[in-house]
Amino acid sequence: MHFVFYGTDKVGQLELRKQTRAAHLDWIKANAIVLAGPRLDESGDMIGSMVVLEADDLTEAQKIFASDPYAQAGLFASSEITAWNWVVGAPAGAAG
Repeated sequence: MHFVFYGTDKVGQLELRKQTRAAHLDWIKANAIVLAGPRLDESGDMIGSMVVLEADDLTEAQKIFASDPYAQAGLFASSEITAWNWVVGAPAGAAG
């Protein structure tokens, strides 16, 4: 099952995001992440994250997202995790 993490950074924390980015990218490589990228403001600065991963259930997804170095550094002012059904552009074998 796919889950989407949608996080919004705390205001003024771009430097914390940049300092934690390498560890976050390593975390992406080490987990079942299928799609990820930063959310951007009008200037192109990173202001949040959107990450899609595969997990058995919401509890497992929450544990994985909690291990993200961004989350552990306290970067996010708010976040949401929801189940997601990948339909358009889905990889081979994904439920639609």
